[in-house]
Amino acid sequence: MRTLLARAGLVAAAAGVATLLTAAPAAAHGADAPDGTDYRTRTTGVTPQRPGLEVRVVEAGARLELTNDTGRAVEVIGYSGEPYLRVTPDGVFENSRSPATYLNRTIAGDTALPAEADPAAPPTWRRIAEGTTVRWHDQRALWQESAPPAAVRAAPDREHRVRDWTIPLRDGADPVAIGGTLDWVPPPDAYTWWAVTIVGLLAVGALGLVAAAAPAGARALSALGALLIVGGVVAVGYPVGRELDAGAQGVGGVLLGLLSGQIWSLLTGLGAIAAGWYALARRPAADFAVTLAGACVALFAGAANAAVFARSIAPVPWPAEVARVMVALVLITGTGATAAGVLRLHAAPRTPAPTAPRPTAPGPTGPG
Repeated sequence: MRTLLARAGLVAAAAGVATLLTAAPAAAHGADAPDGTDYRTRTTGVTPQRPGLEVRVVEAGARLELTNDTGRAVEVIGYSGEPYLRVTPDGVFENSRSPATYLNRTIAGDTALPAEADPAAPPTWRRIAEGTTVRWHDQRALWQESAPPAAVRAAPDREHRVRDWTIPLRDGADPVAIGGTLDWVPPPDAYTWWAVTIVGLLAVGALGLVAAAAPAGARALSALGALLIVGGVVAVGYPVGRELDAGAQGVGGVLLGLLSGQIWSLLTGLGAIAAGWYALARRPAADFAVTLAGACVALFAGAANAAVFARSIAPVPWPAEVARVMVALVLITGTGATAAGVLRLHAAPRTPAPTAPRPTAPGPTGPG
């Protein structure tokens, strides 16, 4: 029992240390990218159309992304009609005198305005990025209130058009506008998803009830290894999807986003894959590896993304139903593997510590 408690304590300590280490990088992903929402933001394009000027919604609607390949400077207009962003062939600039520069730093728009913020003042441009793409929060495309609209409160089980929105642009001297819609989409039944997940993880955890020393126990360990590999692959794929939804482009952009904002989800997914192969090879201490890897992947790649069970819009570039299935798989395989590993560790035979031989008293010696 002491050995079991020591191993369980090591698992808990490792998980706790990882939790502390993840606090900073988790908040850095997309600054404040949501884990899910019930408001669907869509763009209907630029009017009038400008070849080379493209706009799309990223981060589950939290930001807009504008790419300007027209070869001309295009400005995004702020909330008081002042120039806010300027996207040129030489890079992206923001107006430090525009209140939108500060209000749009968080999705809540609660940044205090400095004294220099004055929409009536001549713009002061500050370069913020190279290239011709910019992403920003825009309150005109978001629902900022804590309570849903009155129509939603009256009929929360139906989809509602909250509003049509417009964001003005300026192409040289010509006025242009981004158009879009904001809709309320009823959330799914989170209890159903949690019930399915709990049943699944209990089924996986039951593999730990098979006697490890029996032939069936070896097959159970192989099954746990295979399931953990599946969970690890899904755990890696989900943050990749989040980075793609956040606007990352190319392998380099995805890797940079993963390393800066999704590092622990990535590492625990890779760790689950490694532990799964370790179990398939039936290496020594495979039960402990399965237990630790399962706990970490369930915590950092499963529970960390479980908000999609109760949100209609997921921060990935595929349907929300697929996102929920992926998170459920990670929780089932990770938590189930942890439970099965603990049961196998508890049932493992204990090797008694060797005892030192008793000293024997010297016999009588005869006369020399």
